[in-house]
Amino acid sequence: MNQLPTIETDRLILRPFTLADAPDVQRIAGNPDIASTTMSIPHPYEDGIAEGWISKHQDLFDKGENLDLAITLRQSARYIGSTSLRFSQKHQHAELGYLIDPNLWNQGYCTEAAHAMLQHAFATLNLHRVFAHHLLRNPASGRVMQKIGMQREGHLRQHVLKNDIFEDIICYGILKHQYQPTPKD
Repeated sequence: MNQLPTIETDRLILRPFTLADAPDVQRIAGNPDIASTTMSIPHPYEDGIAEGWISKHQDLFDKGENLDLAITLRQSARYIGSTSLRFSQKHQHAELGYLIDPNLWNQGYCTEAAHAMLQHAFATLNLHRVFAHHLLRNPASGRVMQKIGMQREGHLRQHVLKNDIFEDIICYGILKHQYQPTPKD
């Protein structure tokens, strides 16, 4: 069993989830603004989903499939969101994901957490590439990707079906040799 990492930034601590986080996970993930702009979070976010999701993290990390971390404020330890890497060991790449409590949007927390995960992916995990994507109608997520140095790589038209509507996806990526340790403000 591998130890899930804890990653610290100036304002944040990215740490393994505990079952005590489940009510906050349900509250934030259950927010309609979060569910609307993500591809896999259900709405409504029913009781028990958070506990089931959290209970899988260690096993998925041990299998080399996922790294899911809670985003907490360094000062108060308050849970404010989550970030993840979904690995393909064969291809030495990972898909980056993140979400932040909508009450804390536009304060740079998502960019700070995403940058920390990108640094971990390249410096610690020695990945070759990290990629991410967002719904066309969620350009704020794309700005996070740009701020951490990712480049826009494509526009997939009507690529996913979300709430019975086909949605466009914008794709971003970065290679290890392109990575800069300091994010753009």
